[in-house]
Amino acid sequence: MRLRILLVLCATVLVLAACGKKTEAFQNTDVTGLAYGRDFSLHDHNGKLRTLADFRGKAVVVFFGFTQCPDVCPTTMLEMANVMKALGPDADRVQVLFITLDPERDTQQLLAQYVPAFDKRFLGLRGSLDETDKVAKEFKVFYEKVPGKTPGSYTIDHMAGSYVFDPQGRIRLFIRHAQGVEPIAHDLKILLAEES
Repeated sequence: MRLRILLVLCATVLVLAACGKKTEAFQNTDVTGLAYGRDFSLHDHNGKLRTLADFRGKAVVVFFGFTQCPDVCPTTMLEMANVMKALGPDADRVQVLFITLDPERDTQQLLAQYVPAFDKRFLGLRGSLDETDKVAKEFKVFYEKVPGKTPGSYTIDHMAGSYVFDPQGRIRLFIRHAQGVEPIAHDLKILLAEES
């Protein structure tokens, strides 16, 4: 009888200890369960058709921008390159995708030069104007062409954040622009640890 009581008490203590275990919190916005940003079908800068499923097993960071962007896009890409350095060997389990909002000027060749210049593992994705609009709507990405002095000198106003998917392909985080390397690396490590 005493042994049975002792076993019940030990089991109760273990259950309570497990309940009190803290999980590490994300430093970025947790968007787990969002009903949008589910997928895309675009060609990468090597000409290969890509979908989100191609990157299962990796954490995926998706950023929308354009190569002639003067500030937000290059700073985001540089920040992500520094995140990859901070992750060390775990960086090989992360895929950064740059989806162009300017397929008229951002050719496959231009993306092939621009995107890997930040990190050779990064991929640029593009589609037709209609495909770009469809993907932007799926991800709730605002963008608008702003005319310049000449027809080819336009710019694009666009959302400046990134989405992060876990290795199972589920949308998990929204990363605000220009917050620094550490919060992003911190959250990617949590997502990668969930997979282990």
